Amino acid sequence: MSRNAKIAVGGVLVGLILWIWLPWWAALLIVLGIPTAAYLALDPSQRRRLRRVSRKELGR
Repeated sequence: MSRNAKIAVGGVLVGLILWIWLPWWAALLIVLGIPTAAYLALDPSQRRRLRRVSRKELGR
Protein backbone atom coordinates (compact mmCIF):
# COMPACT_ATOMS: atom_id res chain seq x y z
CA MET A 1 0.00 0.00 0.00
CA SER A 2 1.36 3.43 -0.92
CA ARG A 3 2.01 6.19 1.58
CA ASN A 4 -0.93 8.27 0.29
CA ALA A 5 -3.26 5.28 0.57
CA LYS A 6 -2.24 4.77 4.20
CA ILE A 7 -2.92 8.44 4.94
CA ALA A 8 -6.33 8.20 3.26
CA VAL A 9 -7.29 5.09 5.25
CA GLY A 10 -6.17 6.78 8.47
CA GLY A 11 -8.24 9.85 7.64
CA VAL A 12 -11.33 7.75 7.00
CA LEU A 13 -10.86 5.90 10.30
CA VAL A 14 -10.45 9.15 12.24
CA GLY A 15 -13.53 10.54 10.51
CA LEU A 16 -15.60 7.51 11.46
CA ILE A 17 -14.45 7.68 15.07
CA LEU A 18 -15.29 11.38 15.24
CA TRP A 19 -18.68 10.69 13.62
CA ILE A 20 -19.52 8.16 16.36
CA TRP A 21 -18.27 10.15 19.37
CA LEU A 22 -19.28 13.68 18.40
CA PRO A 23 -22.48 15.21 17.08
CA TRP A 24 -22.58 15.22 13.27
CA TRP A 25 -22.09 19.00 13.01
CA ALA A 26 -18.97 18.94 15.21
CA ALA A 27 -17.43 16.07 13.23
CA LEU A 28 -18.18 17.89 9.96
CA LEU A 29 -16.64 21.09 11.32
CA ILE A 30 -13.44 19.25 12.25
CA VAL A 31 -13.23 17.29 8.99
CA LEU A 32 -13.65 20.45 6.89
CA GLY A 33 -11.91 22.87 9.25
CA ILE A 34 -8.51 21.19 9.53
CA PRO A 35 -7.72 21.11 5.78
CA THR A 36 -9.06 24.66 5.39
CA ALA A 37 -6.88 25.94 8.23
CA ALA A 38 -3.85 24.15 6.75
CA TYR A 39 -4.48 25.74 3.33
CA LEU A 40 -4.90 29.20 4.84
CA ALA A 41 -1.66 28.75 6.79
CA LEU A 42 0.30 28.56 3.51
CA ASP A 43 1.85 31.72 2.15
CA PRO A 44 0.61 32.98 -1.26
CA SER A 45 3.50 31.47 -3.25
CA GLN A 46 2.87 28.03 -1.73
CA ARG A 47 -0.86 28.32 -2.55
CA ARG A 48 -0.06 29.18 -6.19
CA ARG A 49 2.30 26.22 -6.42
CA LEU A 50 -0.31 23.89 -4.91
CA ARG A 51 -2.99 25.08 -7.35
CA ARG A 52 -0.60 24.73 -10.32
CA VAL A 53 0.38 21.17 -9.36
CA SER A 54 -3.26 20.18 -8.76
CA ARG A 55 -4.33 21.52 -12.16
CA LYS A 56 -1.45 19.79 -13.92
CA GLU A 57 -2.34 16.44 -12.35
CA LEU A 58 -6.01 16.84 -13.26
CA GLY A 59 -5.03 17.35 -16.91
CA ARG A 60 -3.28 13.99 -17.19
